[in-house]
Amino acid sequence: MQIVGYETGTDGPPALLIADDGSVSTVALEPGTDLSYALDERHCAGVLDDGSHTPCPRDGAPYCDDHTYRWPCARCTGECSMPVESCHEEHAIYLAAFAPETFKVGVTRSWRLDTRLREQGADRAAHLRTVADGRVARQIEAEIAAEVGDRVRVPTKVRGLHERVDDSAWSALLTEFDPVETYDFDYGLGLTDRPVSETLASGTVRGVQGRVLLLDNGGSTYAVDMRDLVGYDVRSGESERNLQSSLGAFG
Repeated sequence: MQIVGYETGTDGPPALLIADDGSVSTVALEPGTDLSYALDERHCAGVLDDGSHTPCPRDGAPYCDDHTYRWPCARCTGECSMPVESCHEEHAIYLAAFAPETFKVGVTRSWRLDTRLREQGADRAAHLRTVADGRVARQIEAEIAAEVGDRVRVPTKVRGLHERVDDSAWSALLTEFDPVETYDFDYGLGLTDRPVSETLASGTVRGVQGRVLLLDNGGSTYAVDMRDLVGYDVRSGESERNLQSSLGAFG
């Protein structure tokens, strides 16, 4: 068996995708679900196609060079000929907040705004404006990014999962704009202490925020970047790794 993908829960429950002999099953990550997978070797996750899986033995993980898709818009600043069909759709520019006070600007097709914010695990967000196409959106994003930034790494998100967004910092940022709408997300994690960053697939699911899976295991709560699981061969059973415990485990 191999972990070949994940779903963040924006369209149905969050889940891990497990391939076994060419077929793919979905392991739902509902709160309270017990996972029991031990991680073995990691290699390319291969190709998913309409419920089937083609494996790849190459070492690259989560995907080798042959199976890595590079999104052409990843670093676009609007100086392009809009080569992707979706570029011609209406776009929204937004601000996203991650506790306690990390902020970023982003763009997405307007109909995907709520989905995109949840995919990123934003704690709060503000829809700044809607424009005709992706090129205009990227130009505006680049201007705002010079002051706010346009990337937040998963470790930064994990460090603030047990905290709340700083109201004064968020409000101060919004005074520079006139948002169309604001959002406040609750992922139901109920954390009081910072979770321990780990790569494992065993424990009781506490919840999922963006692509971060929270697992309770041995009295500690672990934060797992699900992308870091993709490509691992797995077998049924508890992790045999020595896991770092949170301070709360000794309280």
